[in-house]
Amino acid sequence: MSRGHQEHPARPMGHHDDHGHGDHGHGHGDHAAHGTMKDYVTGFVLAVILTAIPFWLVMAKKIEGSAQMGIVLLAFAAVQIVVHIKYFLHMNGKSEGGWNMLSMIFTIVIVGITLSGSLWVMYHLNHNMMPTMSPEHMPTETVPQSMQQMQQSMPGMQHGAEQPK
Repeated sequence: MSRGHQEHPARPMGHHDDHGHGDHGHGHGDHAAHGTMKDYVTGFVLAVILTAIPFWLVMAKKIEGSAQMGIVLLAFAAVQIVVHIKYFLHMNGKSEGGWNMLSMIFTIVIVGITLSGSLWVMYHLNHNMMPTMSPEHMPTETVPQSMQQMQQSMPGMQHGAEQPK
């Protein structure tokens, strides 16, 4: 008995691969992964608006404090990231069986831990310095007292003194 081509032994005869080869390259029946022209235009308009507003805020100096400006700019950046993920990358909880979103969340958590830990360490560096190393406790004299005494006791060691001939 000849079967024209090799079939998987666990499948009954006549059944062919039904895992995405017949849906014209869209991959595993995930037809919602591709956006429409309306999605792309909406994403583009939102991205332009979310770029223009922070640019205007900075150029017009609408927010005086640098900390407040930084927070506002970070908020606009976060919203723009969400717009790009939704409208251009087409990521949602269903794409690739949810693995894309899970890896995105993992990446965000790791970056958040790294950034917040780095900022925490840098903020506390000054506070945790040894008291003798802080700028207000550093000596202001350029020549230590012991060197000045040694220079005074040895006439040839004084700065600007004439050397004997």
